[in-house]
Amino acid sequence: MPAPLPHVTATRFVLPLREGGSMPGLVEADDDGMYVVKFTGAGQGRKVLVAEVVVAGIGRRLGVRVPDLAVVDLPSAIAKYEADEEVQDLLDASPGRNLGVDFLPGAFGYDGSAPPPPDEAGAILWLDAFTANVDRTWANPNLLLWHGRTWAIDHGAALYMHHSWPSKGSRPEAFAGQRFDASTHVLAGVAGDMATEHERASALLTASDLADVVAQVPDEWLETASGLPTPDAVRAAYVENLAARLAAPAAWLPTREGGGASGGADPGPGTTGLRRGRPDWLDRR
Repeated sequence: MPAPLPHVTATRFVLPLREGGSMPGLVEADDDGMYVVKFTGAGQGRKVLVAEVVVAGIGRRLGVRVPDLAVVDLPSAIAKYEADEEVQDLLDASPGRNLGVDFLPGAFGYDGSAPPPPDEAGAILWLDAFTANVDRTWANPNLLLWHGRTWAIDHGAALYMHHSWPSKGSRPEAFAGQRFDASTHVLAGVAGDMATEHERASALLTASDLADVVAQVPDEWLETASGLPTPDAVRAAYVENLAARLAAPAAWLPTREGGGASGGADPGPGTTGLRRGRPDWLDRR
């Protein structure tokens, strides 16, 4: 069994980060660490936290740099010391276990001036294509430069198939066949050969690896309902969907023809109209 995510307790809410509607916050914890905390009470719900854990875990296995994660226990008393009513409401709605992302002090947002090497860019592009993460465009790169290296952050938009659970049920064949438009991806113009990257990446991910990644998600973040009655059943659904997609790369792997890693021109910063294919629920952030 994989080691569980580290567990810390929040001691101080430092400030809200208002770039997105979900409003994560910078929090100090009892291990003297600082975390960007994504709250269970935010409007996007707990499935976003599941996506963060799963995609970061897969990325780490592929060698993609992702910040360390932790479960941050939020005492209810913290909310009463917050003067901002909107923040206080969010903290009041999020007692208990929340997701903490290790804060990278001094990191810069990615602007394309120092792109990662082709193999590293290809690994990030492959990760996003595999997990159906549509939220890494020039409109919202979700990449940081820290100590001269590229770090991938904010994966809550991935695995969007789980937003149809349980109304449509878990349909691995549908997720496996869902195409991925790489033409708007922020690293499409610098990624290396994706067929080579797929051969490398797929060799690193077995069903057991995927199960180990999903096992790190706390039970209370795994929403259960008709057809998915227990946390273990929900975990099995994630593994089944991911394994099915891994086995069917022809549907989603970026190629040189039509919207692939080398096929679409790099749109560059400032290009408009890059939200094509972005699911409606994501625009409610």
